Amino acid sequence: MASAPTATAPARPTGATAPDRPAGAVRRRQRLRRALTGWAFSTPFAVLFLVFMAVPVVVSLVMSFTDLRSTDLRNPLAVNFVGLDNYARLFGDDLFLRSSVNTLVFVAVGVPLTIVLALAAAVALNSGLVRFRALFRVGFYLPVVTSIVAIAVVWRFLLDPEVGLVNNLLRLVGVDGPSWLFDPKLALPSLIVMAAWRNLGFLMVIFLAGLQTVPAELYEAATLDGATRWQQFRRLTLPLLRPTLLFGGVVTGIGYLQLFEEPFVMTQGGPLSSTLSVSYHIYNQFGFGNYGYAAAGSYVLFVAIVGLSLVQFRLLGSRD
Repeated sequence: MASAPTATAPARPTGATAPDRPAGAVRRRQRLRRALTGWAFSTPFAVLFLVFMAVPVVVSLVMSFTDLRSTDLRNPLAVNFVGLDNYARLFGDDLFLRSSVNTLVFVAVGVPLTIVLALAAAVALNSGLVRFRALFRVGFYLPVVTSIVAIAVVWRFLLDPEVGLVNNLLRLVGVDGPSWLFDPKLALPSLIVMAAWRNLGFLMVIFLAGLQTVPAELYEAATLDGATRWQQFRRLTLPLLRPTLLFGGVVTGIGYLQLFEEPFVMTQGGPLSSTLSVSYHIYNQFGFGNYGYAAAGSYVLFVAIVGLSLVQFRLLGSRD
């Protein structure tokens, strides 16, 4: 008698692999792998940012509301919370007010002067009328990469009242030159000219890059329409260069509000505090051990920088 057939599992074909895992599990593993890779690359930066940026900012902000002095570092329990006293003290400090006025004058005169000189140099080098343009570019940019100490030595020689080149040239035309860096009325303007000369090359390179993005067809069309070079500059170049001008103005304004190197190496804030800047005053307060007071000054300067940047965005058009 024939036996009944039994159900058996189908034989696996020779060379077949194990069945694929569910697609959802594979996608989860891929997402986890991508997430771990992202964290592995971003964690070092996050740690450095927290240690060297975020934590110092928070600590200095808290410090500005205390009377912390250098003598309190060994005894933190002696530090007192003083609220807004440091900020109120700043606005009653004659030296801080004098340094604020000096800094504002430096910004109000130095920023437009630097932008105008840099724009004029960029337009001249972009026009094709100047020969040896590469040489001029290097010459204008050289002060940007030169040490401020070397620049100070050169300018102190130029402005020396006895043997300086400027006064010697003035004597040739019968004029007695003043004591540029030793006269309270002329020391700050002298530093402004020096800073404008030093920063001219940086802005010139930026403006030159902006000018080279303006299509030449626009100038050709304007020429065919009879527009003069001045009209082309006013109606074409300036409007199209507005985002670049905004960037240059903001960067230069921030740099000049943080004015420190020029008075530090040239005049040490003198004579009669005529070149004392806010940053230099804060630096002195840290040197005197008034840490809480100096931190408050730093935040006042920070608010001034934010305010000036907002004004510039407002004037030149935040839409760009």
